[in-house]
Amino acid sequence: MLDALFRKVTGLEPVMWGPSIIGYGRYHYRYASGREGDFLATGFSPRKAAHSIYIMPGYADFGGILSRLGKYKLGKSCLYVNKLSDIDLDVLSELILAGLEDLGSHWPVEPI
Repeated sequence: MLDALFRKVTGLEPVMWGPSIIGYGRYHYRYASGREGDFLATGFSPRKAAHSIYIMPGYADFGGILSRLGKYKLGKSCLYVNKLSDIDLDVLSELILAGLEDLGSHWPVEPI
């Protein structure tokens, strides 16, 4: 279900990032310190305890959207959702798109 939602919202094909993270798109970052690398633009990891949903690079305040999402816990750059039935999937779609747009304003997002 999450794969279909991410494909529809992003228009991108999924790629595995390590053994358990499914990513859509990527971006290359370079900090003032010289540290740089590539990371997924958005995605998820279907874990036993909770789904980890990676949609926010930590640049924007998505409080208005999150207030309508449903039951979740917030990490540094991801949401933890116990069951998909705990959240509004239309609002999740909106959040994924907002996260991608915000990320794209800082780093170019490209398909893999």
